[in-house]
Amino acid sequence: MFAKLHSGALSGVEALPVDIEVNSGESGEPKVFIVGLPDAAVKESFNRVSSAMANSGFSMPTTKTTVNLAPGDIKKEGPIYDLPISLGILASLGQIPQESADNFIIAGELSLSGKLRAVCGGVSLALLAKKLGKRGVILPPDSAYEASLVDGIEVFAPDNLAELVAFLRGQAQIKKIEPSKDAFSNEADSIFDVDFADVKGQYQVRRAVEVAVAGGHNLLMVGPPGSGKSMIAKRIPTIMPLPSYDEFLEILGVYSAAGLTQIAENRRFKRPFRAPHHTVSKVGLTGGGPNPKPGEISLAHNGVLFLDELPEFGSILDNMRQPMEDGKLTISRAAGKITLPCKFMLVAAMNPCKCGYYGSTQRRCRCTPQQVAMYRARVSGPMLDRIDIHVEAAALNVEDIQKNTKAESSAEIRARVVKAREIQAQRFSGTKIHCNADMTPQLLRKYCLLSAEQNALLVSAMNELGLSARAWDRILKVSRTIADLEFSDTIETHHLLEAINYRSLDRNF
Repeated sequence: MFAKLHSGALSGVEALPVDIEVNSGESGEPKVFIVGLPDAAVKESFNRVSSAMANSGFSMPTTKTTVNLAPGDIKKEGPIYDLPISLGILASLGQIPQESADNFIIAGELSLSGKLRAVCGGVSLALLAKKLGKRGVILPPDSAYEASLVDGIEVFAPDNLAELVAFLRGQAQIKKIEPSKDAFSNEADSIFDVDFADVKGQYQVRRAVEVAVAGGHNLLMVGPPGSGKSMIAKRIPTIMPLPSYDEFLEILGVYSAAGLTQIAENRRFKRPFRAPHHTVSKVGLTGGGPNPKPGEISLAHNGVLFLDELPEFGSILDNMRQPMEDGKLTISRAAGKITLPCKFMLVAAMNPCKCGYYGSTQRRCRCTPQQVAMYRARVSGPMLDRIDIHVEAAALNVEDIQKNTKAESSAEIRARVVKAREIQAQRFSGTKIHCNADMTPQLLRKYCLLSAEQNALLVSAMNELGLSARAWDRILKVSRTIADLEFSDTIETHHLLEAINYRSLDRNF
């Protein structure tokens, strides 16, 4: 008897439809054959499925049975097909009605006892079900909650195979998974346990961070050890606008494909903050591998990627240059290619030299000029060009540390950032642009007009600092953001001067 169920295969962060076709009662050796370009984990599913079915009170076919994972030109990977294969076998034996499972995308790994184990890509599978017009998805409990955030899709999460079979037979009910009422709460302060009020001094850096977040600009902080660079970076997500529903689904899709979760413990959503160590490999940073998975730059999609001790990353940084420009990364393999999203805000921190105290008034630098130059040369010029704002984080003195003056909180800064982002959203409505950092050359010419005097000032700064044409565009974008923070329709001279000042480190580099 022939039966067909529906599942999916992950390609990057996207799920592609896969049909589970099972035909039992064939003449030949009484064995189950799995075809359709399966990998080793899929081939092993027969042993897991047979044990799970036996321990759940069901029998395997006593005739030759063929399981086809269609289409045959897509490689099927992992234990995700255990559950649909077992249901397909039961449907081919007439033990469950096929029509009851036909309107679901089904995925899950089976333990030998019949319990369901988590799989990657729950959100992607839910989005696939919505795209195909299915009623919903059937997933293991640990993969189901995030999938329930996809609007218009029913999510069922049985604990074991026997419970699911009873549900499909109409003999039992399984409660739908529903997202908590406050899953999309706007109370951002309850999500984070850090705040900008904890940061003492560093007013110039705080201002640069506010401008960077308001316009979605990349940021580099340069300063000696202990100046608070890492402390400030970890607080940047607290002043970012909370992601929209669509942005959050994109975030969940990336994390789900990687087998991770981005839901906070209180079931509310937030932007990701990734801080890989400088020993990370190229594949770990950008993604890839034999079975391509999202790397750190994709896991930071719609959030922050923090690279501490930037020069220590070395030449691996140059692999990020094109993804930073395009907001996506394409990984090509012999079997095909996948595209991973990676639209992130880069926040980097570094010391001014190897010992960390070049230019310090508090401690003497032990580095020679050649050592300083070699240390800074680890970060290439093209990479620096792609960082909009460079700011120096000076060492804190004892007086600043002892002050009990309360600094601005994250909520106060975020309020200004949100207003600036609202101006940009209105400006770019009807386009795919969301913030000033993403402006195209055409939009720059439209929204970043300079007077003759301002143009001459910028030309002079470009010549004096030896900046590239890319730096010209970045200065204009940052100027536009500073103007937005002051609710100015035009870029004023002091806006332009502040933006130029954020490129002053180019002279040192």
